[in-house]
Amino acid sequence: MKRRPPRADPYHQLREAIVSGQLHPNERLVEAAIAERIGAGRTAVRAALVRLDQEGLVQLERNRGARVRHISDGEAMEIEEVRAVLEGMLARRAADRITADGLRELRHVMTQMREHVEAGDSIGYSELNATFHQVIWTAAGHPTASNLVGGLKSQGIRFQYQTALRPGRAERSLREHEAIFGALKAHDGDAAEAAMREHLAEVLDTLRWAIDSQHRTGRWLPG
Repeated sequence: MKRRPPRADPYHQLREAIVSGQLHPNERLVEAAIAERIGAGRTAVRAALVRLDQEGLVQLERNRGARVRHISDGEAMEIEEVRAVLEGMLARRAADRITADGLRELRHVMTQMREHVEAGDSIGYSELNATFHQVIWTAAGHPTASNLVGGLKSQGIRFQYQTALRPGRAERSLREHEAIFGALKAHDGDAAEAAMREHLAEVLDTLRWAIDSQHRTGRWLPG
């Protein structure tokens, strides 16, 4: 992990290092070394590791410390399959409950997503994609499902940045999000669930592509 100027939040620094690939699956996370690198106290680092363990990004082992949790290809696929079911339900609920403010927020995010696609910024687009989904989770008013799908998304986030690099994926994804937005704006629960399930089916297909690419080259695509 590269040395960086001290920042106030060890959790976000470690999370970023994991999802960006600076810290690798199964890599040991030594509290003292991390604290020195990021300029934080060991207590704060320990708290960050506990939180990341709860999210499924780190695995704490009794008497052995912590390591970056390895997520197998099969588990990554299962995560996306379960996400599709949960997010479809959340989209259906959101169609009935979303407010004018919620729709305005989604429209604003969509505008930014479109700008990133036009600029060819796949990673920036991917980050806004997460915001788009979170607005829908909030509108759905189902904290249990939202927490579950948020945890699943955290575990699969390392793969998210790789799928964003598939040629033409950002443009297709933008159209899929526009369909979801249109269904929510119409307060059409059936259409919202169908659009979300179709979008996540495409995400699953792109994940298969990313995994196949990794198997062919022996490494993840640069991201």
